[in-house]
Amino acid sequence: MPSAPSKSLETFENPQPERDYTIRIRVPEFTCLCPKTGQPDFAELTLEYVPDRLCVELKALKLYVWSYRDEGAFHEAVTNRILTDLVTVTAPRFMRLSADFNVRGGVYTTVVAEHRAPGWSAPPPVQLPG
Repeated sequence: MPSAPSKSLETFENPQPERDYTIRIRVPEFTCLCPKTGQPDFAELTLEYVPDRLCVELKALKLYVWSYRDEGAFHEAVTNRILTDLVTVTAPRFMRLSADFNVRGGVYTTVVAEHRAPGWSAPPPVQLPG
């Protein structure tokens, strides 16, 4: 097998650090295990962030997400852990992770966790003439 799951996240230099811009990454095949039953849980992750100096490298992110496949985790815990790990390596101006889990026992769960760098605030939305 050419690659294997890994908890190592890699970064690269932001090509436009002077500008606020949003990076959106969708991960439609996140899996982990239910810590109570051992049954698989499936989710779609959506990562949105405004980078500062660093951006997350996508292949490393893919291998990192893959590393959860055989781990038991509550939805709330795994979402916050992933956000914490990503914030630790990238130190973004803003980061939001949404985890939209498939049905389990007739219940759908979505967990949204956010990070804001101290002193950073989003610019006001632009209202274009209609």
